[in-house]
Amino acid sequence: MSDSTGGRSTGSVSPLFQPLRVRSVTLANRVVMSPMTRSYSIDGVPGPDVADYYRRRAEGGTGLIVTEGVAIDHPTAVDSPNVPRLHGDSALAGWRTVIDQVHAAGGKIIPQLWHVGPLWGAMGTVDPAAKPMRPSGVWGTPGITSYGDAYVARAQEPTDPMTDEDIDSVIAAYARSATNAMEVGFDGIAIHGGHGYLLDSFLWAGTNHRDDRWGGDLERRTHFPAEVVRAIRAAIGEDAPIVYRFSQHKQQDYTARIAQTPDELGVILGALVDAGVDVLDASIRRFDAPAFEGSDLSLAGWAKRLTGVTTMAVGSVGIGKSLRDSRLEGSAPTVDNIAELERRIGSEEFDLIAIGRLHLADPGLAGTLRAAGPLPAFDRARHEGALY
Repeated sequence: MSDSTGGRSTGSVSPLFQPLRVRSVTLANRVVMSPMTRSYSIDGVPGPDVADYYRRRAEGGTGLIVTEGVAIDHPTAVDSPNVPRLHGDSALAGWRTVIDQVHAAGGKIIPQLWHVGPLWGAMGTVDPAAKPMRPSGVWGTPGITSYGDAYVARAQEPTDPMTDEDIDSVIAAYARSATNAMEVGFDGIAIHGGHGYLLDSFLWAGTNHRDDRWGGDLERRTHFPAEVVRAIRAAIGEDAPIVYRFSQHKQQDYTARIAQTPDELGVILGALVDAGVDVLDASIRRFDAPAFEGSDLSLAGWAKRLTGVTTMAVGSVGIGKSLRDSRLEGSAPTVDNIAELERRIGSEEFDLIAIGRLHLADPGLAGTLRAAGPLPAFDRARHEGALY
């Protein structure tokens, strides 16, 4: 859907600006604000600055806002006091303000429910008596990672595996937090199930060494994340959509994979869809990177081919380096890859595109894309350093 010169499309001609309905929610376009941890919710409570931050993206025309990861109602869900939570009167009141402002601006917003699982302690000092939630008590085999040596060494110390009681408690916490989200007015639910965090750690053989119903072969490793989805669907009913983020890579090792083949990926994603997922959010470092040898199909493309449900891609839109590489190497150059993005959405390889860093650089990014204007330059020091 590019113009005759091979450039970007504008306005309603662009596949980025076609509406999309998922259950009871209609999105005005395919542009999604990707979840990005900001840590400005003091003591877990989103304040007026957080509400302003999200409202500006809604005013800018973004079709769907997925919030930063939000701690579920569990003691070791998130290890930073400034990550927002979805429990407690003050936090829920703060979210009501955020939602009211986004809705007043014509936007849609869903929270990304988060439990860090094995990565407890990566964001800050934690109570040494607290029990991290790890399927088998292991952090995972370290590989290519952006974590420092000191943290990795500490994290390698084994802990007690999760008990059945721990598992039941976490599932209930997800359901409570999803219920809270719908009661304060969110439009649906997103779940962080990638990057080596808790749900992903059950899928990854590097962290799940169990031989009970929660581990063993690949099918059994899907049971815990599928049960979380099933509990959330039961809690929120049939109208609201559920978005599930999954990934091959892990924070522990960027080369790790949960699926070596499309068939293995189909086992995982099929279980999630059967449990109630509506949108599969395929998290990769470049939205157009081939997922498996022998095909140029992206991870989001494979997810759609294997399941038939709505899928969302993410990764390095408008930017020439992945987030990890830009953090390690410095600045990330602007690269106009929007025509390729439009081509893939226009061919129905995937349906939605989640954009992170450019949404930090330009709250009005959706309008910029609609007008085929110059892409904003992302400055990490400026745009990650404050709410804007």
